[in-house]
Amino acid sequence: MRKIVIGILIVCLYCFPFVYFSMYQDFANRSMLGYLMMIVMTSLFAFLGKFLCNSIPFIIGNIVSAVISFYFIGKMEDTLEIGWDGGYFKPFSPSQLLVIVSVLNLIPQFFAMKLANRYKNNVKE
Repeated sequence: MRKIVIGILIVCLYCFPFVYFSMYQDFANRSMLGYLMMIVMTSLFAFLGKFLCNSIPFIIGNIVSAVISFYFIGKMEDTLEIGWDGGYFKPFSPSQLLVIVSVLNLIPQFFAMKLANRYKNNVKE
């Protein structure tokens, strides 16, 4: 029961649209801090999910976060006429960049999960 509750909590934390927030911070403030925050937070969630639970929250959480980000990026494309869809993220469209950043964000999460496995195995011994 404890693992199910922790898994649901981690999925809820993943529900934040990390990629959209990062792209918005990049667009509005010309800041890469959103991307850094995304990498740190999602890696932490992946570590905790693997250490305390299993890989299911990692999979579901990343899918939900990407879907929510895609929704907000679509809304942003509809509301802003200049910049967001007009070439700021060239050579990619915002939707393409969402997919690229989401896939690249999986790399540090996999490393965090491997680290969690090692730490979990050391604690058991």
